[in-house]
Amino acid sequence: MIDRITQGIKELEIEEIQTLVQRALDSGHTADKILDAIRKGADEVGRFFEEGTYFISDLVMAGQIMKTALEILQPHLKAGGESQGKIVLGTIEGDIHDIGKQIVKTFMASAGFEVHDLGVDVPAKKFAEAAKDINADIVAVSVLFSVAALNLESVVEEIRTAGLREKVKVIAGGAAARQEYINRFGVDAAVNDAITGMDKIRSWMAEKR
Repeated sequence: MIDRITQGIKELEIEEIQTLVQRALDSGHTADKILDAIRKGADEVGRFFEEGTYFISDLVMAGQIMKTALEILQPHLKAGGESQGKIVLGTIEGDIHDIGKQIVKTFMASAGFEVHDLGVDVPAKKFAEAAKDINADIVAVSVLFSVAALNLESVVEEIRTAGLREKVKVIAGGAAARQEYINRFGVDAAVNDAITGMDKIRSWMAEKR
């Protein structure tokens, strides 16, 4: 059932997704597990777009499917309580993908974090400005295109220039994220899925307390 959700996202089955998500919930699958299945489908949609198999219209449809799935899941996600920290989130400059970012945002919010979403195609300086404005703990950068990932170095440098590097952790996430980016661009972590990313963020926040 979980794999079928991933397939439904990947194949843009907008009429099926409501039924698939509801059946997964009824079968006892957790909302987090279903979110991860949706994230995997979103990664596949992004890959198809990068390869030229899917087009902008397909991304729009995928976004509608994702919105439908997340609306069903929302009541089942944990929320409320004391804030666990502040996160600036955005898709890096040169990348217009919003789907994966929305999933990550849902994960973060359900885990009790305050999430400030900057949108897509976000310039490096804007990440730093937002981090300063809200006194952020984490800057999370979504990267689906490997070419756009080159801008990660500028994000880290802008945060350093703003005098925030000692306080703010930078995590790159998405299909294009690679471990080599830690040394190459200076990010603190690079992950390919939301669950691993949330584990890393939680560990950082635990160290700060």
